Amino acid sequence: MPVAYLRSLAGKNRSLRANRHLAFVLSAVAGAINAGGFLVVGQFTSHMSGIVSTMAESLAAGSLGLLLAGAASLFCFIAGAATSAVMINWARKRQMEAEYALPLVAEAILLLFFGLLGGNVASIEWLLVPVTVMLLCFIMGLQNAMITKLSHGEIRTTHVTGMVTDIGIELGKALYWNSGRHPDLRVHANVVKLKNLSLLVLLFFIGGTVGSIGFKHVGFSFTLLPAAALILLTLVPLLDDLRQLWRRHRA
Repeated sequence: MPVAYLRSLAGKNRSLRANRHLAFVLSAVAGAINAGGFLVVGQFTSHMSGIVSTMAESLAAGSLGLLLAGAASLFCFIAGAATSAVMINWARKRQMEAEYALPLVAEAILLLFFGLLGGNVASIEWLLVPVTVMLLCFIMGLQNAMITKLSHGEIRTTHVTGMVTDIGIELGKALYWNSGRHPDLRVHANVVKLKNLSLLVLLFFIGGTVGSIGFKHVGFSFTLLPAAALILLTLVPLLDDLRQLWRRHRA
């Protein structure tokens, strides 16, 4: 890949094209992680709707253990999002090229921990299963906050509910019949947005499929693949900052 292109993906200088391409990669990564998490702990960790619903059901049923587990998962997702915001703002104040790359580096490192935990979860299941769930929720919060800040709230990659809703809205616009009575209030679908959202959902699905196959047949060393992809995305901005730091040190 050209260096300039890699720099644009996770560097501080943004474009709509770079935002979309980064989101495509992260959507596939999120799908793969979500699938891997399900194989380990038997639940999906990319969206909080199910976890909050489970907490409500647990409270109604008087199951304190499940309620606390759900609360811990929710807290970890929020903590991951908060950590991402802290990293981005810290790098932004220092005018670093790796402003958006730092959360992705953290995600890559945590993915390796996930692979390590997943491979040993059967040995101490009572401890490692909840730890793995919390780790995955933290990772999902970390990634979702990064792409949300980067795109000013326009893109999310770790859950498809919002994306499918927006797809439905754009399809509704496309199917709407504009009569001649109100020519100044015509409804038009955003075709580009519809295509991008559909591709994000498709890539999440493909990532989940590849992740399921990979974790089943390769094992938890499969986490090396998404971790390596994230490192590749961040490598050029990180090297730019290291070069700048070296020049300041030499000056």
